[in-house]
Amino acid sequence: MSEGYKDRIGLLIRDARKHRGLTQQQLAERLGTSQSAVNRIERGQQNLSLEMIARIGTALDSEIVALGAGPVHLRITGPTTLSGEIEVKTSKNAGVALLCGSLLNKGRTVLRRVARIEEVNRLLEVLGSLGVQTRWLNDENDLEIIPPKQLKLDDIDEEAARRTRSVIMFLGPLLHRADSFALPYAGGCNLGTRTVEPHMAALRPFGLDVVATERQYHAKVDASVVPDRPIVLSERGDTVTENALMAAALHPGTTIIRNASSNYMVQDLCFYLQKLGVEVEGIGTTTLTVTGVENIDVDVDYAPSEDPIEAMSLLAAAIVTKSEITIKRVPIEFLEIELATLETMGFEYERSEEYAARNGHTRLVDLTTYPSELTAPRDKIHPLPFPGLNIDNLPFFAVIAAVATGQTLLHDWVYENRAIYLTELSKLGGNVKLLDPHRVMIEGPTHFSGTEIVCPPALRPSVVLLLAMLAAKGTSVLRSTYVIARGYEDLAERLNELGASIESFRDI
Repeated sequence: MSEGYKDRIGLLIRDARKHRGLTQQQLAERLGTSQSAVNRIERGQQNLSLEMIARIGTALDSEIVALGAGPVHLRITGPTTLSGEIEVKTSKNAGVALLCGSLLNKGRTVLRRVARIEEVNRLLEVLGSLGVQTRWLNDENDLEIIPPKQLKLDDIDEEAARRTRSVIMFLGPLLHRADSFALPYAGGCNLGTRTVEPHMAALRPFGLDVVATERQYHAKVDASVVPDRPIVLSERGDTVTENALMAAALHPGTTIIRNASSNYMVQDLCFYLQKLGVEVEGIGTTTLTVTGVENIDVDVDYAPSEDPIEAMSLLAAAIVTKSEITIKRVPIEFLEIELATLETMGFEYERSEEYAARNGHTRLVDLTTYPSELTAPRDKIHPLPFPGLNIDNLPFFAVIAAVATGQTLLHDWVYENRAIYLTELSKLGGNVKLLDPHRVMIEGPTHFSGTEIVCPPALRPSVVLLLAMLAAKGTSVLRSTYVIARGYEDLAERLNELGASIESFRDI
């Protein structure tokens, strides 16, 4: 390996480690080596085998040093004006929840038009290691899932499980399938115990006890314990609600879940459970009444609805590039607050009459955007549980605020430190001030200029940078875009179909 390549790889490893929030010592522990060895690697002073490069890539959950080829980067030439039509793809988060929910069913599940993203791929690897047969049926991304008679819980693919945050949603369906089991989770940080606690509050009434140790959830089930009163969730979380729903689905009594999330992916899971023969009342509200069944063995076909977060991404792309495009199949009930906020800023658009999604329930519209001169809103922009502004849509208001005239305050009260990543817009010429770990002040209008940025480890802020680069003058490079592939299917290619100039490339 040449000296130049060692230096280059060392810098990539250092950047990936820092974006993961790891110290050299923590990375060394993941690799089973010393801190001094990691230091030498990052300084380009250590010979590396391909096997070690691959191990580092796995430890950092990054394609920055993946085996066989380097990471995928994007080269964006702007400024761009978009035009044409684009359809919103089905919901990433619903697809993930439904894959977990398929473990409830001993029969065949077919999910229609599943988002073919890296998060789904990792879950399919985990399901495959449990003995579940999965196959893509056609180019429409219809997915068939057939479970074995007995799940092979001891054979779980730990590497794949640690590369998805969704494995915690196996707790709800699996507590009815085994007296004890262990699930790996993405360790290396101090979130394990804190993350599992809201889920435990929801699942203890079903007899589940979980101890979070280093990188594993150890679960034990007392089948004699059943809910004897309504379950009140300590936080109105989406995945917590989904876990409670899946646990209740195989409990042959009636379970009442209060302070439940009524968000889009929860609704899709409820509609799927109804197809399995589970009674679910109160869909779209914060109180769900679930009457489960002792055994589920049916062949079922379900089509999840479209993704409101992708729809918001496309809206933001049109707004920042001042473009007229038509975004089809937008799940309007999950974007109404976002659109109301944009209207106060001066956004102009038209919407079609409503029509039903393929699931027969979710309301869709087609939106046509028009070039608009925006002004900052008078009030701060902050998320709330549905029907409020979606927490995952908040970052898109950062790039929108950057092209509006005036000061906009964004308050990301849910996530620690995610707001920090929005300050990367400053590298493109944005005026973004971090007030504290949860709040940023953005002043516009901004005339973005091209530059080179490494993707932060957060999905939505990474897409925000890509959208800003569409509006930036000159050439920009967005490096190591695996995090975007985790949540979006062919985003760059689909933007190119609207007139963007985005080229993917690798450099090692």
